[in-house]
Amino acid sequence: MKPYLRLFNFSQKVDYRIEIFAGLTVAMTMIPESLSFAILGGFPPLAGLYAAFIMGLFTAIFGGRPGMVSGGAGATVVVLIALMKAHGIDYVFAAVVLAGLFQILTGLFKLGKFIRLVPQPVMFGFVNGLAIIIFMSQLEQFKIFDNGQYVWISGHSLWLMLSLVLLTISIVIFLPKLTRVVPSSLVAILAVFAIVFFFGIDTKLVKNIASVSGGFPPFHIPSVPFTIETLQIVFPYALIMAGVGLTEGLLTLNLVDEITGTKGSGNRECIAQGGANILNGFFSGMGGCPMIAQTLVNLSAGARSRLSGIIAALTILLIILFGAPIIEQLPMAALVGVMVMVAIGTFEWMSFRVINKMPLSDIFIGISVAAITVYLHNLALAVLIGVILSALVFAWESAKRISVKKYAGIDGVMHYEVMGPLFFGSVTNFTEKFDISSDPENIIIDFKHSRVTDMSAIDALNKLTERYLIANKNLHLIHLSEDCKRLLNDADEIIEVNILEDPTYLIAVDNVKKY
Repeated sequence: MKPYLRLFNFSQKVDYRIEIFAGLTVAMTMIPESLSFAILGGFPPLAGLYAAFIMGLFTAIFGGRPGMVSGGAGATVVVLIALMKAHGIDYVFAAVVLAGLFQILTGLFKLGKFIRLVPQPVMFGFVNGLAIIIFMSQLEQFKIFDNGQYVWISGHSLWLMLSLVLLTISIVIFLPKLTRVVPSSLVAILAVFAIVFFFGIDTKLVKNIASVSGGFPPFHIPSVPFTIETLQIVFPYALIMAGVGLTEGLLTLNLVDEITGTKGSGNRECIAQGGANILNGFFSGMGGCPMIAQTLVNLSAGARSRLSGIIAALTILLIILFGAPIIEQLPMAALVGVMVMVAIGTFEWMSFRVINKMPLSDIFIGISVAAITVYLHNLALAVLIGVILSALVFAWESAKRISVKKYAGIDGVMHYEVMGPLFFGSVTNFTEKFDISSDPENIIIDFKHSRVTDMSAIDALNKLTERYLIANKNLHLIHLSEDCKRLLNDADEIIEVNILEDPTYLIAVDNVKKY
């Protein structure tokens, strides 16, 4: 394969028809969402569309996962709302550029691998919470702006829109049973558009949200002072935006890996996100990250290569330049119906089937992550809290596994055989196992089935040694693994222990400096 074709991941196995139709479908669903997010953040509507085009094109070409779709996502917009209100759009562009630099550094230092630390219950909670958010966000389309405020539509307008939404959902569900020549979601959008257009039905259209016409994204250096004060203003927003974007992006990448049975590159995706956000900051885009809803639309349409993402991005650009009058006539009911089906497909229904087989702690963690995702709309915070809860549960369970077997040797030496990890959570149980007053003059602690893992464990050994010294007794450690011995040797300035020479490890450390 030629090098430039390998970059785009084109091969003979790519079904160009499916990829093109999938890209068109993604573009149709991304436009109203990008507009809505831009309006939500107080940005110019075109800033959302520019973000969809720039993020979509750059990450489709250079990203770490064919099939993923990026754009102006709500997760990153929420972070920038306060900055927009306080300092204006140019500070937002500066923050987006800085966030891009952070993301590139994350990829260059290969920190994307830390997504492996996200446990499955957290993934369940994240995906289910996101599905609920996608569904709930569609309810906003049942409101109209009237007398300075948004009010729910009612009466004939409500029933008409509900009927069109249900028609869209029906086409998406039943058309694949007849044919898969074209994506059912694209057919649904076009069918509902045709019905509304030819019968002159009065319903909410894309143009009721905002205008989508404009020019090519203009180059613009953010008009902010290059001072420490400016850095202090934009730095926290940029850091949070980078973290949110990377978290959502790497979780989406993991999800696509599971769906397609292939492996993406997290570090490459970090670098691609960063580059796309830097371009956003200099070309009037509000920035963004991978969009899980549009990614699932893309995958459900059968797309598996980079081509669909490129088609989607170029379609958005063509619509901005030439196709706005047509796209503005699309019924919002059709787009709502497609997104409702995406929400249903996103939800991990399997989590209900396995819930009675999961530990109570995992159930609690999954529900907590979903609740935080729904109520705070902060995906990064929800995942972070989920990981922390999982780590605490793991530490607690591991702490309960520490045990000590005590027996007297034929030479009059008292042996303590430790089983389980010795760390901050288990040191209390560990120290309670020793009977200093009744032990003989020499004591050996055997770590053949244990590990000394952290500073709390070192401190516990040091205090135990001191207590035996006060009682004029000698404490020795044997069968320490190499990593444990390195840990103790690194701490020899603050701990006094004796590591006996043994035939397995062949290392002896005696007369360590006193604490």
